[in-house]
Amino acid sequence: METKFRKSTIYLIVLGVFLLIFGGRMFKMVEAGEKAVMFNLFSGVDYDRNFSQGIHVIAPWNKLIVYSVREQQREETMDVLSSDGLNIAVDVSIRFHPKYNELPRLHDKFGREYVGSLVVPEVRSAVREVIGRYTPEELYSTKRDEVQTAIFEETKDIMDNNHIETRALLIRSVKLPSKIQMAIERKLEREQEAKEYEFRLLREQKEAERKRIEAKGIDDFQRIVSEGISDKLLKWKGIEATEALAKSDNAKIVVVGSGKDGLPIILGGN
Repeated sequence: METKFRKSTIYLIVLGVFLLIFGGRMFKMVEAGEKAVMFNLFSGVDYDRNFSQGIHVIAPWNKLIVYSVREQQREETMDVLSSDGLNIAVDVSIRFHPKYNELPRLHDKFGREYVGSLVVPEVRSAVREVIGRYTPEELYSTKRDEVQTAIFEETKDIMDNNHIETRALLIRSVKLPSKIQMAIERKLEREQEAKEYEFRLLREQKEAERKRIEAKGIDDFQRIVSEGISDKLLKWKGIEATEALAKSDNAKIVVVGSGKDGLPIILGGN
């Protein structure tokens, strides 16, 4: 009995020493917003397993590499050349995160420093490539959204092939040489004034057209009315009016055929 107790004590002591030495390597905690990749001492990166949140027990000769998979934002300011060779300062921000199921391959290709070795260089390359196709004026005013979309699409294609999910890319500012910027602003002001003048001119033309149509309508109406009223019709209407007056209770004298154009004359009455 004493021998068994002694053996059990020895086993517990050995286990305690083992855990003391290797416990820190065997038990790994993966926090919220993290995932981990395992590197096996004998077979290398384990491509088939993704370690999610919680405590994981691994062999002490293996290694668990923890990655943050939360969405990150990186801001970059760089000097690039436009299509006509002018130097332009561009401020760009990108939002991204590692693709969860491709984390082992990202680790194998780029490691934990993938932001500096992959994301930043590729963003800078895409910005230079795209902006080199446009003039300063297009970048400053008319095609800024188009440029931003083109940079995003080129960056996304590269990141997708390298296990990164690109969420958004924004051009926060474009700074031109002061003289170029002032010249562009003056040109835009003149173009705006020209558009305003064209608008006023078009409005006046439409108003003149409206008045011409209105005048023609009045003229056509008067012509139709004048052509439709004959002397006989006027005489007939005069006779009808005379008959109506003659039937009224007022005292009067009606002289038939004595008025202008042979119409009756009404004398007396109120």
